[in-house]
Amino acid sequence: MNDLLALPNVGKVLAQNLLAAGITTPEQLYTEGSMNAFLKIRENADPDACIRVLYGLQGAIEGIKDTNLSYLTKNELKHFFYSLNKK
Repeated sequence: MNDLLALPNVGKVLAQNLLAAGITTPEQLYTEGSMNAFLKIRENADPDACIRVLYGLQGAIEGIKDTNLSYLTKNELKHFFYSLNKK
């Protein structure tokens, strides 16, 4: 868990959710990608995970704060997030 906590945007709660989703290392997060990791968190830990979690995951992968994600990246993540909530 300490390795996950070293990533930007990853605090105790997100790290615990990642562990519950079966993602135990930064490398696993990089391999999964933010969208798949988000789906796993929703399925295994927090069914109400919000878009900020998705942004945080992407920022962790890119090594930046979620507030510094590019407009294009945020837009892609928004479309993904809202497509999940249309069901």
